[in-house]
Amino acid sequence: MLSKDILKKIKQIEIKTRRLLSGTLIGDYSSAVKGSGFEFDQIRDYLQGDDVRFIDWKASARANKILVRQYLEERNRNVILAVDVSSSCFFSSSEETKFDVMAQIASVLALVADYGKDGVSLILFADKIELYLPPKRGRAYVHQIMERLFETNDNNSKSNLNEVLKHIASMNRRDSLVFLISDFISSEDDFEKNLKVVAKQYDTVAIRCLDKNECKLPQFGLLRLQDCSTQESVEIQNNAMISPLNAVLNERIKHQNELFKKCGVDLLDILCQDKHFISNVIQFFRKRMRY
Repeated sequence: MLSKDILKKIKQIEIKTRRLLSGTLIGDYSSAVKGSGFEFDQIRDYLQGDDVRFIDWKASARANKILVRQYLEERNRNVILAVDVSSSCFFSSSEETKFDVMAQIASVLALVADYGKDGVSLILFADKIELYLPPKRGRAYVHQIMERLFETNDNNSKSNLNEVLKHIASMNRRDSLVFLISDFISSEDDFEKNLKVVAKQYDTVAIRCLDKNECKLPQFGLLRLQDCSTQESVEIQNNAMISPLNAVLNERIKHQNELFKKCGVDLLDILCQDKHFISNVIQFFRKRMRY
């Protein structure tokens, strides 16, 4: 049973997403592409070049002119949301943890995909696959995905990106767009080989969610750091050590940026303290999906 706070958050995300999409995506999708799919659209006058198989002879006889049946084209596209649930994602230096932000991002992507009548799949992963929900359509299914996201708790596990990449590759759904939502702090830093495989099979996007202190450490007199997975800790006693640590953080981000570019994976960076991240995600998604 979901708490009232979680239900309230889900409702707020849905309202905000709909408001941001209002007048642009919603209502425009069904008229954007015409074809011979399964969903009937309208009967209209015959135009030169129309397929004669779609002539409605009964309606044509009644109207005394040639009419054709027009259908909405179904794209059968899926959006795969692979969301990291390892311990490092539950870190925070502010009110919301990184995973709170990641859950909201995945929820927004699921809602936008649903508004576009695309199927949605959810994968929760850490050092193994924690949950897999196959691609389906419908608002009720999207609500189920959102509920599973917001009821997820820290299970003190490390992240292994190779495991989720292998799983995605084995799904063999080439009609899909894959979103990897993670802080990309992995126990296996070398995931280039499997990322290349996934990027070759799918249209792939990486959404990197980081706390501001994971990009640049502030100056402190005494700073105690603790590993979220192993609980090991270390104390930094002077500011002279901050600069080398910031250099390591910058190098990791730079290396990942080069890796994503090399593999042909688009990257969207989200700073967890950014209050406008939902609108940024929607704007990115709409451009990426060409709505």
